[in-house]
Amino acid sequence: MTPLAERIARQIASQGPITVADYMAQVLTDPRHGYYMTGDPFGQRGDFVTAPEISQMFGELIGLWCVDTWQRMGAPDRVLLVELGPGRGTLMADALRAARVVPGFSAAAELHLVEVSPGLRARQREALRDYRAAWHDGVAGLPDGSLLLVANEFFDALPVRQFERIGRGWCERMVVLDDAGELAFGLSPPSPAAAVLLPEALQTAPPGSLAEVSPAALGIATELGRRVGEQGGAALIIDYGRAESEVGASLQAVRRHAAHAVLAEPGSADLTAHVDFAALARAAGEAGAQAQGPVAQGAFLRRLGLAARAKALLRDATPTQARDIAAAERRLADADQMGSLFKALALAHPALGPLAGFA
Repeated sequence: MTPLAERIARQIASQGPITVADYMAQVLTDPRHGYYMTGDPFGQRGDFVTAPEISQMFGELIGLWCVDTWQRMGAPDRVLLVELGPGRGTLMADALRAARVVPGFSAAAELHLVEVSPGLRARQREALRDYRAAWHDGVAGLPDGSLLLVANEFFDALPVRQFERIGRGWCERMVVLDDAGELAFGLSPPSPAAAVLLPEALQTAPPGSLAEVSPAALGIATELGRRVGEQGGAALIIDYGRAESEVGASLQAVRRHAAHAVLAEPGSADLTAHVDFAALARAAGEAGAQAQGPVAQGAFLRRLGLAARAKALLRDATPTQARDIAAAERRLADADQMGSLFKALALAHPALGPLAGFA
């Protein structure tokens, strides 16, 4: 067992089974052994590659989206430019560089980054060393003000609770100890309270169905909806997941770009689950925002000008660079790559109207 597995096993032995959400939270953010707290998981040498690491075009287009939205807001003298889970800082560095083409935005943008990992904060400071930035542990720590918020592959790492429908009702999937003292999955007794946590469309699913819900994600979506509804601005969420709430378990572990058993060696592999975009939109809408989308990432980036940006980069590219640019464009936008599974959702102040990429 890893040190974290031993600690979780002791906890279960003394206090009883834990929820899948509790397990995910410990695996990803335990201060001593959590996956995101102990290293740099990004890139070819890590466990996975995100869109900003594939090509500068991704962050540049997001930066121009932020500028365009700022202009639709009336180009205020101050706006909070926020990123949730900024990784190595690559996306924000590319976005800020692209945003320089529009006078006034750089002076108005007040940079705030939400990051819990000390190691990744250090990488972000280096990538963004030419900018003044403030770091926060969560959305609640952000100061008041209208905001432009970006969350790329952030919501998929938020803990989910899993439920299974049996003949007598919904049971919650728990992490337990098997007869050998190893971590395993088990079920709680059926409870009416379990069904209440699920989206209404899933509550009557047939026996044998599995469902996931992320209270943490819904809480953040509610807060973002309240913020933009009351103080103005917009939040852009890009992630992989489902446009509508559906049954089915999506929790997975990834290590060195390959699938890994979810309960094996906790702390050594990433844990993610598909984002329920419909649930995020409902939560934010009920709190005061207007939800736009979700739209497929490929369509979103193409509407923002991905092809034109690729063409511009190709003008001065070497043959090797040209191949890389073309491959990156396909990977970001083609349906059989990231273009379909990944989606974009905007949570905006109702007065803004349709935003770039969503019209």
